[in-house]
Amino acid sequence: MSEQDVARTGKKRRQSPLGAGTPMCAGCGGLQALHQIYDLVGDKTVFVNAAGCMTLLSIYPFTPFPGSWLYTAMACAPAGAQGVRDALDVLLSKGRIRPEQDQLPVVLTGDGSAYGMGLSATSAAIDRGLDFLYICYDNEGYGNTGHQYSAATPTGARTATSRVDGYSGVKKDLFTIWSAHRPAYVATAIGTEPADLARKVKVALSLRGPRLLLVLAPCPTGWGFEPARMVEIGKLAVRTGIWPLKEYSDGIVRHTMVPSKRVAVEDYLHLQGRFRHLFVPVRNDDKLAALQLQVDDYWSHID
Repeated sequence: MSEQDVARTGKKRRQSPLGAGTPMCAGCGGLQALHQIYDLVGDKTVFVNAAGCMTLLSIYPFTPFPGSWLYTAMACAPAGAQGVRDALDVLLSKGRIRPEQDQLPVVLTGDGSAYGMGLSATSAAIDRGLDFLYICYDNEGYGNTGHQYSAATPTGARTATSRVDGYSGVKKDLFTIWSAHRPAYVATAIGTEPADLARKVKVALSLRGPRLLLVLAPCPTGWGFEPARMVEIGKLAVRTGIWPLKEYSDGIVRHTMVPSKRVAVEDYLHLQGRFRHLFVPVRNDDKLAALQLQVDDYWSHID
């Protein structure tokens, strides 16, 4: 509805459904997970969105959710959430809103913010014991600006800034970094395992304090696969053991889904264009073996 239509008819502006009419990529694993999460967190929320792919959900003057939505710069979403929480607490203390009108600050970021630019502000918010839910959709690169490598990019993946042999670094362990702060809750998840994701959202909502949902977000454009294969790739991330599904609370880490028989890592890699150089024109057996060993070593301490 245009501004002229609003003025002429007196009707309120309609809100767009989540993702409807917005330029999101087909097959986006982050959007798949966010749909599922929002169904559970509901509209008594203030989403504090750091600049990134999900910024495209909102096209002014529409908002993507029936609840509230606030933009921040990439580095400061947790600080924005602190401001929201403080403002709500002031309104509650003055009786300006009733307790049933209180809302939950929800930080929404990509991995560029969560693993890198915003990590300092996040650490400070956890140290303050901020009561907030932090959702990271991890597509393993700066997806909104052409998929440059980030601190979440896996070893060997080609990106816009690691074009020859792939990224030479190692994916940062954000789960452990958060857990070291001893927050209320930390969990990894993926939209292609909806029952596991839903349970973790419900656990997070039952707690108070800093809570993280770290969600792997298969990205067709950045990873180089057909959108129709998103679910297959998401499930392979779990079945190969590359993306362990686990949670932390009360000082204990528990794996919520342990593959009974892990699939070879290369079954996951060869479906993605970002790893194509490991297979053609010459198969790089040494690199593939090294990547398999990383995963095997992790699970050798779990099995």
